[in-house]
Amino acid sequence: MKSKADNPGVYIAPPLFYVIIFVISILIQKIYPIKVLFFESKRAFSLGLLLIAIGFSIVLPAIIRFYKTKNTLITIRPANSLQTSGIYSFSRNPMYLGLLTIYSGMAFIKGNIWTFILIPIVILVVSYFVILKEEKYLNRKFGNDYTEYKMRVRRWV
Repeated sequence: MKSKADNPGVYIAPPLFYVIIFVISILIQKIYPIKVLFFESKRAFSLGLLLIAIGFSIVLPAIIRFYKTKNTLITIRPANSLQTSGIYSFSRNPMYLGLLTIYSGMAFIKGNIWTFILIPIVILVVSYFVILKEEKYLNRKFGNDYTEYKMRVRRWV
């Protein structure tokens, strides 16, 4: 029988945190609207598309790496291996970094300053409710290998 400690203990899919906070930012904009003319420009829209493309260029290699190594994206399942190469040699959390970049791109497209204001909340929530739990788990599961990896590669960038 496997112990409860055999997974990171993250029971909410991490992308949902980004979506929930994004929706909250839209609701806040409806209640306390802040109009920024820049968001009505083609430049803002183009910048949003660029950020979304960059975000996907970060997320997709991370997902592909997981599939190639037969690892799981489901945070309540145990990891099969420690990811340290490819995109993971630049960031320990490229999926979360990519999602944050996509979130920012959507903010430019939606034209909502509240989405930007809430970015620190997104980072804190993902760090506290996801990354810290995953790090504790990876430390238990992979020990010294994970400790050495943490010393070489930063959490976000």
